[in-house]
Amino acid sequence: MSEMTAPVTGKKLLFVTGTRADFGKLEPLARAAQQAGFEISFFITGMHMMKRYGETRLEVRRFSGAEFFEFVNQREGDALEFILSKTILGFSDFVHEHRPDLVVIHGDRVEALAASIVCAMRYIPSAHIEGGEVSGTIDESIRHCNTKLCATHFVSSEAARQRVLALGEAPDRVYNIGSPELDTHAKPSGVTIQEVKDRYAIPFDDYGIVIFHPVTSEQDTIGEQAKALFGALESSGKCFVVIAPNNDPGTEDIFAVLEKLPPDRFRLIPSMRFNYFSELMKNAAAMVGNSSAGVREAPFLGLPSLDVGTRQNNRAQADSVTCFSAFQTNELLQWLKSHWMKRENECDGFGRGTASSLFVEIVKSSAFWQSTLQKVFVKQ
Repeated sequence: MSEMTAPVTGKKLLFVTGTRADFGKLEPLARAAQQAGFEISFFITGMHMMKRYGETRLEVRRFSGAEFFEFVNQREGDALEFILSKTILGFSDFVHEHRPDLVVIHGDRVEALAASIVCAMRYIPSAHIEGGEVSGTIDESIRHCNTKLCATHFVSSEAARQRVLALGEAPDRVYNIGSPELDTHAKPSGVTIQEVKDRYAIPFDDYGIVIFHPVTSEQDTIGEQAKALFGALESSGKCFVVIAPNNDPGTEDIFAVLEKLPPDRFRLIPSMRFNYFSELMKNAAAMVGNSSAGVREAPFLGLPSLDVGTRQNNRAQADSVTCFSAFQTNELLQWLKSHWMKRENECDGFGRGTASSLFVEIVKSSAFWQSTLQKVFVKQ
């Protein structure tokens, strides 16, 4: 085999993670790359470093055989632009001392934007995971910014690939691998549902899952939305496992509602290990809220989901997803009655759970590492 076609291994891949959600997507890719012979490290920041959200940096550190670098980029209540600027400074200092061969960045958080900016300015190869998505609010703008800043793109659907191409990216640098977190859901979790219930003190025989995040462009009403949503869930008479929201502006208004919920019917959990969360979803009766898990992972598992509000606008592609406003309480209650414990046909709109193997196949190719970092706009 010639030097030009021999598989590439041994290079240093740095994964930037700021939340439990992006780590669930990055971990399968990092694991597969490590098994293929790449050196893996994690730059841990954002919500991972905050006790209120479960101090999930400890979960990242459970990844064996990797290096870990931690950076505290915020205090509770800091403005997004302050977090962005602080993360740019911290990540710039980091890569000055530890220059990776490839920085892997996910999605639409300010930590991802900071890393994308630094990589672009320093001509460090970068790969953006799950670009081309639409969701509304500032998240979508940040995601598209990351697309223009990053050198390579690993998208989760053909629709997302077309959006990235519409932004002028070169077709030979845009790869549709599917959504990486589905790799975890596609295989056994390694734990039983009883082990999940025991670890997280979940007393319910049957339960729904609720994840309701702030919407940055709706700070004035997010508290009222939370009151309406959880008021309806409380009146339903059903039991729910509630995963705490992320730390975007508006989270305090949501926490004010969550802290008043009756504990005999609502179990509030700051965060969960991803394989435990996978098993929880596989045994749930329904999913409610505005997390991407409700429009990606739930359909993949055949779990009926109710998408609340505008946060995931235009991302729902499966028949198992129903969309309501938080204030449509009567419709929400009727949906719970008709869909509770009703499994749906599984959907592969975001892949078949093979993203990590596709990712490794691409980064092992010599052609991947030979592309120029000087980007040009490619008209489609």
